[in-house]
Amino acid sequence: MNTLERYTSEIKRLCENHKVKSLYAFGSVLTDRFNSESDIDLIVDFSTIEVEDYADNYFDFKFSLQDLLNRPIDLLEEKAIKNPYFKKSVNQQRQLIYGQ
Repeated sequence: MNTLERYTSEIKRLCENHKVKSLYAFGSVLTDRFNSESDIDLIVDFSTIEVEDYADNYFDFKFSLQDLLNRPIDLLEEKAIKNPYFKKSVNQQRQLIYGQ
């Protein structure tokens, strides 16, 4: 996972600034299939955020990650994953990047 490991301190700072409780990577970024065309798949769980601030916080976090990593980011919120098959697949492969 060299791509994300290179930016550990910057990702930590972004997570702290955007009230992230936990951030996980999944998908090709964790495999040898990851290449220069790949996006980065992430799952986020935010700490409590006021409803009126949620969208600004979410999109600012996503775009900040895209700018930092210079790649498209597919950012899913953990609570929004409802499909049980997808959830099981993600849970089997995800790797913690930040938080607990």
